[in-house]
Amino acid sequence: MNGRVVAMAGASLEHNQIVRNLIGLLFGKLKGSGCQVLPSDMRLHIPETGTFNYPDVMVVCGKPELLDEEFDTLLNPSIIIEVLSESTADYDRGSKFGRYRAIGSLREYLTVDSRACHIERYSAREGEGAFWAPRETTDSAATVPLRSIGATLTVAEVYDGTELAN
Repeated sequence: MNGRVVAMAGASLEHNQIVRNLIGLLFGKLKGSGCQVLPSDMRLHIPETGTFNYPDVMVVCGKPELLDEEFDTLLNPSIIIEVLSESTADYDRGSKFGRYRAIGSLREYLTVDSRACHIERYSAREGEGAFWAPRETTDSAATVPLRSIGATLTVAEVYDGTELAN
């Protein structure tokens, strides 16, 4: 954080179940679309801020742009999803999201809470520069539109198999 290397402890069972669900759901929805879903082992570099992150889930559309043709550092995500925990929620919604907004290719940012049924979706408003429109839901029957890829996620599917599923 803030130019320092920070050790992160392993994630909870709920966190991992949610990430598994997101990757599985997005993989199915993206087949044949020219977009692909990537897990947290794919590093992200933000040249505008000089920072590196490992988001929980990313979607890249078109040809992945890699830093200096390295195999593990993406430059052009369309969607970033972070699964929140007690220790990361403020950081993921705050300074990290501030850095993510500098990514020119980024169209949508989602936070998915691992402690309660709560999803926040931020979308870049076309022609409005740095304005990101928020939308949130705690309704397990609701859908979350991912307009940049022409897909939707149902909240119930995101939380399926977790203690938070209704």
